[in-house]
Amino acid sequence: MSMKTVVITGSSRGIGYGLANEFLVRGCNVVVNGRSQASVDKAIASLSQVHSSERLVGQAGDVTSPDDHQALWDTAVAKFGKVDIWINNAGVGHPMINVWEIPVEKVHQIVDIDLKGLIFGSQVAIRGMLQQGQGHLYNMEGFGSNGRTRAGISLYGATKSAVRFLSRSLTKETAATPVKVSTLSPGIVITDFITEQYEDDPEGLESAKKVFNTLGDKVETVTPWLVEQVLANEKSGASIEWLTSFKIIKRFATARFNQRDLFS
Repeated sequence: MSMKTVVITGSSRGIGYGLANEFLVRGCNVVVNGRSQASVDKAIASLSQVHSSERLVGQAGDVTSPDDHQALWDTAVAKFGKVDIWINNAGVGHPMINVWEIPVEKVHQIVDIDLKGLIFGSQVAIRGMLQQGQGHLYNMEGFGSNGRTRAGISLYGATKSAVRFLSRSLTKETAATPVKVSTLSPGIVITDFITEQYEDDPEGLESAKKVFNTLGDKVETVTPWLVEQVLANEKSGASIEWLTSFKIIKRFATARFNQRDLFS
């Protein structure tokens, strides 16, 4: 377990960066990915301050490019000899507006990164894992994966609904192989991903903070648990979910006794 090699797309910041840090804490080799070389270099420099640089490598790349995914795989294998865990984490959101108000270029960006990018990453990871004879692919779920709907987040939610379908199908398609496919669901994690959705609607953010403070968590709260679950999991088709229905009920029931401010 301590020497597993983990590739995480979109790991130069946010949840991805938190996951990278926690895997390193537990002795794993980690491959960091981001859209720009500058963002990757910054993440590597930061992680190297507290972890051995020998267990770290970075590879910039656009997840909408199959070739960039392949370059990410090749970098991991060249450095560490194998890939044990591949996490399709990269994703973007959009402003909390109706579908018909979303600019065409933003529609393309959401679908290209959040769905097509995850498909390309899955293809490269599964092909490589089949060739090396083992590996576990994890796809990151989000709002919409469990069928819930909400006005203003429809396009993002549609891609995440597709991610669940795709992941379950991939689990079946790889059932007779040494490759495993599972999903991660981090719940509501307060990062730039959340606040950027309300960039043009500060009043909307203030209104939403009550729910976010009740159900949300910080990166450093969620990622250690997710990493522990991933490293302990040997089952294909696992759904590793932080914010369960039971936890949601409990959070709302105890909200007035447990005042939280995740935005301070």
